[in-house]
Amino acid sequence: MSFQIILGSASMARRQILAEMGYEFKIRTADIDEKSIRMDKPEELVMVLAEAKADAIISRMQSSELDVGADQTTLLITADTVVVYEGIIREKPSSKEEAWDFIKGYSGGQAGVIGSVLVTNLKTGKRKGGWRSAEVYFHVIPEEIIDNLRRELHSTLLGV
Repeated sequence: MSFQIILGSASMARRQILAEMGYEFKIRTADIDEKSIRMDKPEELVMVLAEAKADAIISRMQSSELDVGADQTTLLITADTVVVYEGIIREKPSSKEEAWDFIKGYSGGQAGVIGSVLVTNLKTGKRKGGWRSAEVYFHVIPEEIIDNLRRELHSTLLGV
């Protein structure tokens, strides 16, 4: 059976994983307001976000893209990841300054990472997905490295 893959993500890491596995794929992004979708449990949040991304991509795709022929199956892969730090769900930082604050806070600490993957068969409409979690433990990050990172982030923000 012949199939094609659509990666529903702008993530360079996700693109790299599929490419390293030898898959060819198209990219479509959901462009949804992820911050407007809230859940108390991070496991539920990452699954609901992956589903919302799939729904948004499917609704934007032209019917001709969905009708890929009788012999070809198209799989849409969407995903999401959050970090739980000190009981608070953290999503993608909204700025480089916030990213720096996150990194500084992780020094010598630990965080939980929860990620989901959802695969939607566009031919049948069937979906399969799930989530996994991992604990990440950080060594103390020396102040010198944190300061260098902060300078780099500020330089990038200022276009220097």
